Amino acid sequence: MKIIERIKKRLENYPSLVYRATANGITIEPPTDDGFSLSLSVSRAHFTVHFNGWHEEFSSEQSALNCFAFGLSDQCRLKVLCRGKFEYRWTLEFKSADTWEEDSTTGLLFFPFWEKQQTIYRQNRVILGPRPEGVRPRDGV
Repeated sequence: MKIIERIKKRLENYPSLVYRATANGITIEPPTDDGFSLSLSVSRAHFTVHFNGWHEEFSSEQSALNCFAFGLSDQCRLKVLCRGKFEYRWTLEFKSADTWEEDSTTGLLFFPFWEKQQTIYRQNRVILGPRPEGVRPRDGV
């Protein structure tokens, strides 16, 4: 079964999620006002997972699936830096005991630096529960 079909099958367990799928990708809308969108696109050699502006490329289908699922979990959140209302930097964070740890950051080079900076946090909380022991944050839940 292709990766997009596998995701659609899993999404049957979450009927409240709104998504759009094509042959080469799938996008899930933020489930709440403080959530973030997720998308996965497929090309010949790799898979790209996006959480709003953050993204990561994978050569393994299973790693891409795990990362995508991780974005729906309460163990994952995005730290988003804004200038005014313009989002320009996204940091993937994961829950570790009672604290949040940073994993990786994606950012834009050009943004309205003269606007006031603010930090917001986005989290989906669709899949609940602790991350399995020994699983890296982007390996999923």
